[in-house]
Amino acid sequence: MILVGMLDSPYVRRVAISAQFLGIAYEHRPLSVFNDYDEIRKLNPLVKAPTLICDDDTQLVDSTLIIEYFTRLSRNGHSLTPSDDDAFTRSQQLLGVALVAMEKIVQITYETMRRPSVTQHQPWLDRLLQQLNNAMHQLNTAVTIRDPWLFGKTLSQADITIAVAWRVSQFIVEKFVNASDFENLVEFSLQSEALAEFKSCPLSTDH
Repeated sequence: MILVGMLDSPYVRRVAISAQFLGIAYEHRPLSVFNDYDEIRKLNPLVKAPTLICDDDTQLVDSTLIIEYFTRLSRNGHSLTPSDDDAFTRSQQLLGVALVAMEKIVQITYETMRRPSVTQHQPWLDRLLQQLNNAMHQLNTAVTIRDPWLFGKTLSQADITIAVAWRVSQFIVEKFVNASDFENLVEFSLQSEALAEFKSCPLSTDH
């Protein structure tokens, strides 16, 4: 299998890290939808990252769907989803908040780094920043209680996605997200990034 996309994308990185925990082997092709558009287009005309090219050449897009596919393939008996009903509901809630944070990070990046300054729309940017910081405040509160992870001894997909969302916020839009306001997330990120599975999927500045 081939995973296409750069690890500075939170969606690509959450897929890559999840594969590590689930024991899924893959080849990584670090291609950018901006800088390597034509090359990615040859692999997938949707030009979408992440793209997973399966062994039978089936192409999967969307990080959540790819992770679900990996879970079905996993042979180590490990699931990234809590089995308890209440914990499952809570994990889905936090996973959703973290995915919103990722979405806003990407939108802010497009608005401030890809769009010419004369065409940037400040009211839209203000709304994105408010949404991102509201999501981060919810996550900062959530990670206060963990043992050592959100749902006990086993790391969950919510843990992975929250950690990835925070790390990329400090990598791409750090001037809009003040780390001093989110001390719990800073600590949680350090705990997560120390794991071998995270280290094996580093952001550019972590090489």
